[in-house]
Amino acid sequence: MNSLKQIFGGDTRQFGMIFALVALVVFFQWRTGGKTLTSVNMMNLFNGNSYILILAIGMVLVIIAGHIDLSVGSVAAFVGIVVAIAMRDWGIPWYMGALLGLVLGALIGAWHGFWVAYVGIPAFIVTLAGMLLFRGANQSVGNSLTVPVPEGFRYLGAGYLPEVGPNTGYNNLTLLIGFALVAFVIYNEIRGRRRLAKIHADLPPTWVPVTKVVLLSAVILYATYLFATGRPGTSFPVPGLILGVLVIIYAFISNKTILGRHVYAVGGNRHAAELSGVQSKRVNFMVMMNMSILAALAGMIFVGRSTASGPSDGVGWELDAIAAVFIGGAAVTGGVGTVVGSIIGGLVMAVLNNGLQLLGAGADDTQIIKGIVLLVAVAFDVYNKSQGKPSIIGLLTRNFGGGSGGGKSSAPTPQPAPTEQAVGTKEVITHDV
Repeated sequence: MNSLKQIFGGDTRQFGMIFALVALVVFFQWRTGGKTLTSVNMMNLFNGNSYILILAIGMVLVIIAGHIDLSVGSVAAFVGIVVAIAMRDWGIPWYMGALLGLVLGALIGAWHGFWVAYVGIPAFIVTLAGMLLFRGANQSVGNSLTVPVPEGFRYLGAGYLPEVGPNTGYNNLTLLIGFALVAFVIYNEIRGRRRLAKIHADLPPTWVPVTKVVLLSAVILYATYLFATGRPGTSFPVPGLILGVLVIIYAFISNKTILGRHVYAVGGNRHAAELSGVQSKRVNFMVMMNMSILAALAGMIFVGRSTASGPSDGVGWELDAIAAVFIGGAAVTGGVGTVVGSIIGGLVMAVLNNGLQLLGAGADDTQIIKGIVLLVAVAFDVYNKSQGKPSIIGLLTRNFGGGSGGGKSSAPTPQPAPTEQAVGTKEVITHDV
């Protein structure tokens, strides 16, 4: 126990969600006779859940800011049908269709953001109206019919990295990505240790960072092997690559930028943030617009994988995204949460879904189990916070991208009280978002 505490930097009881994810993988690997950790299943898992994980990235920022978005499934479905019809009837190339979808998502997000930020209507009401509005618009524009999309657009949701370079028996691009991630893990650990040494802070024993690097590198390399050794014509999925890029970008934004700090400040205590100079209306507008852009992207990825857009697309997506965020350690009251934590929460639900399908569980049993997992995970995290312990995921990911998510909150700016809120944002309020 002491060794684990030194490696991860906290009480081992607070790593429940990571342990739950690992335990689920091990359990289903055993119960399915080794079918879980196979190349084909891992590719299917990423292809089948990437759009929900993308929604979770946007949803966590919305929830951190103290809002909720119930419209994301309907927005995704509406954008999907409009893009599909535009490519079929107007003859525009698939990449222009994708650009059209992102622009349409931005316009819808601006519509939601206007009502939330500048009119002052609660986001719950605005997005509930948007859920009804854009669900109806999807069925009206598409006449409740299925519209196929061209081959190029399908690559967005079901494509794989191409084969390049010499024939090594593996997918070379997948290998390069895996090795690059390992190099980044090593570099990040060395940089963090040097930063601590520079300020004359207490350094952990050398074996601690070495063990962390070895464990993370082993996981990355094993995953790389699975994706690089699939059946001919497959490799790391394109949706997974898009997801990975988005995680890096949004983790950086939330931890390292003025806008990210302002989102946490507004969610923690809006009035204190405004007194410190934070423009809360602009922050709320941005998070709502960003959510709809990511919803549009998620919708297009799903349509590409499904090869067609239909009237039932997007049903229940908002609930899956919200569940992923709360399982990942976000607080209902806002001000707490991380991008990486939401991805971990989404992966817990994805592995659970995937494993139950492999075991032949029915849809009814799957829904019951998912509901129980959501309730237990959030209750456990709430209990930890009520005892003065850090958020499970916040503690694990506090060093991701250099952020500081420890303590009672996983946010980079401490939020325990209005006075501290104002102090926490003092260094960034003189800049524009």
